[in-house]
Amino acid sequence: MKKKSLDLVLPCYNPLPGWEDRIIYSYNMIANHTGQENLSLYLVNDGSNHTIPDASLDKLSHTIPAFHYLSYSINEGKGYALRYGIKESQSEICIYTDVDFPFAEASLLAIYDSLCQDESDIIVGARDQVYYEKVPLVRIVISKTLRFLIRVFLGMKINDTQCGLKGFNAKGRELFLKTTINRYLFDLEFVHMASNDKSIRIKSKLVELKEGVVFSRMNLRVLMTEASGFAKILFKHYFSISR
Repeated sequence: MKKKSLDLVLPCYNPLPGWEDRIIYSYNMIANHTGQENLSLYLVNDGSNHTIPDASLDKLSHTIPAFHYLSYSINEGKGYALRYGIKESQSEICIYTDVDFPFAEASLLAIYDSLCQDESDIIVGARDQVYYEKVPLVRIVISKTLRFLIRVFLGMKINDTQCGLKGFNAKGRELFLKTTINRYLFDLEFVHMASNDKSIRIKSKLVELKEGVVFSRMNLRVLMTEASGFAKILFKHYFSISR
């Protein structure tokens, strides 16, 4: 298998202590497989409330030869942050995940290898029951409710759209940059667009969650914002059908 160049894009908002060490650990494991010369990392600071220490950035830049730091002052949301970083991506393959690398490196590399073999344009991480055994109850309810709504109202074969690990080639990157939702449901918007584009090859691949991952809280305000995002996707879906 010919190893292709890879860009890792990580959105970053108020990272927990030790975040830079987790990046370095995962980077080294991934670089051992891809080859350091094939690997670049883009860190996008999505308007964190506290300053990202220069010492942390220096540590990353001294450890990672192709390290790129992008930042802006106002928190815009994960979807916005990823588009901000992915538009700078130049490699053959792009994979995004969270700054704490919550998924096993082997899962990320399985996506990379599949894209290197040109098996698809977009690969979506998929979560099974083992994953749900490791997450808070409220997230299980939200995730499974959304998957039910996607099946019923959007009829998508891939209904697990919110896994925070996805990869794509240049064709997938072009489509991702056409998404418009700034916060969590950008993932659903992206997979929905890909599912409705017959020229795009998309598939899912099971991923493994690491032990001890800390999940952010989902408050009512976030859920209301996401409800409006789901309504926006529904409107686009049924409008396109009716034309």
